[in-house]
Amino acid sequence: MFRKIFTTTALVAMMTGASFAADFPERELLGVVMWGAGGATDTVARAVNPAAEEALGKPIVVLNKSGGAGAISTAYVNAAPSDGYTFLYGAENPQLHPVMGVSELDYSSFYPVNILGRGVAVIVVPADSKYQTMTELMEDIAANPGQVKMGSTGPGGLPSTIGALIKNSADFEVTAIPFDGEGPGLTAMLGNEVDFMPSGISAAAEQIKAGKMRALAVVNGTSVETLPDVPPITEALPSMEKFLPWGPFYGVFVKNDVPEDVKATLVSAFDTAARSEAFTTLMANKGNIIMNISGDEASDFVKKWQQVTAWVLHDTGAAKVNPEELGIPRP
Repeated sequence: MFRKIFTTTALVAMMTGASFAADFPERELLGVVMWGAGGATDTVARAVNPAAEEALGKPIVVLNKSGGAGAISTAYVNAAPSDGYTFLYGAENPQLHPVMGVSELDYSSFYPVNILGRGVAVIVVPADSKYQTMTELMEDIAANPGQVKMGSTGPGGLPSTIGALIKNSADFEVTAIPFDGEGPGLTAMLGNEVDFMPSGISAAAEQIKAGKMRALAVVNGTSVETLPDVPPITEALPSMEKFLPWGPFYGVFVKNDVPEDVKATLVSAFDTAARSEAFTTLMANKGNIIMNISGDEASDFVKKWQQVTAWVLHDTGAAKVNPEELGIPRP
């Protein structure tokens, strides 16, 4: 009799759990963007969000929670319940937090619901800048160490990482001024608070097209379709070739211990969203490359990105912690 009652109770519990997963989501979700409004990550997140809402059948509230080069938002999502209702609209930054001494938390603690795409970076200056070419900028930096101001987003952010790549190729002693995301940094640059800034094309493209900024180089081995007249950085810095292609990536992440059924629902929804016409059009217009990968394929991608970048930072003296001590193998 006891065995029958136990079996029935267990069956009911299993059915209840299955029902919970099948009903997910039952309420609105929260998508936490790790950078401020107007930046590349925010742009990608808000572009994919409407199609994801439609696929899930529930609204997704987008919350910009910048700070700590993405560490604050990553910790916020990590502290949320493991129910899938809170997820991170994240970029590459957490993969560098351990090696930069920013945080011990990286994407090994998260499940990649979808790596939506990757971007190409660009070196930009205000339209009225005295720098007409990347070579002119580099010559001024070499002639005036520490005097040229670079917009940044903090240790491990895209600008500081590109700075490390450049420093491994040429004299590059600049003063980095941190801002809460690419959007605020680019705005500050237009106000002449800094002289130049490395940025994702998606954050800078509209301002370039509007004539408010000038792109000196794309951080790529060749020109890109979005900015066909902008030369690759290798024209000014041929030794950068060994690090390319390199660039930011954008994705959706939940905690590792979110139920598998919930993960599957989110994966399906964002796969659908990443194929939507509105999203694919925006990504193309911004110069981003759509990836739309999840699971093991996405995990392998972010691990490899971490290996390459962490060791570049280490080899240029920019890393605070030896990647080897963190168990990050040299690629």
